[in-house]
Amino acid sequence: MTRIGEWLRKAEAKLDEYGMGAWIAAMVLGFILIWPLGLFILGYMLWSGRMGCGKHRWRRRAHHAGETGNTAFDEYRETTLRRLEEEREAFAEFLGKLRAAKDKAEFDQFMADRRRRESGPDVQPA
Repeated sequence: MTRIGEWLRKAEAKLDEYGMGAWIAAMVLGFILIWPLGLFILGYMLWSGRMGCGKHRWRRRAHHAGETGNTAFDEYRETTLRRLEEEREAFAEFLGKLRAAKDKAEFDQFMADRRRRESGPDVQPA
């Protein structure tokens, strides 16, 4: 049983080395030769995250978002991300002020129209 496990680990490493196309080719060949084998490979690809879908994809992305080991780049990235977050907050504040100014202008216009209506019809001298 150990030999089979070793062979499977080597086959997995080799397919990973060649990439997604090799996994798909193995799956198709599995379906052609013995359909349960193809089904097993498809299930394994989905379970292990090799299809690029599901919860495993998010784990890989979160892992890559960490430090790179290059301190200069990590500092630059942190500084840039901090600056972008500050700019986003400033822009959100600007949009809030812009909306408030627009709302105030619309309200002032409404109140002016209302006062005109309440004062009665405009009487024009003849």
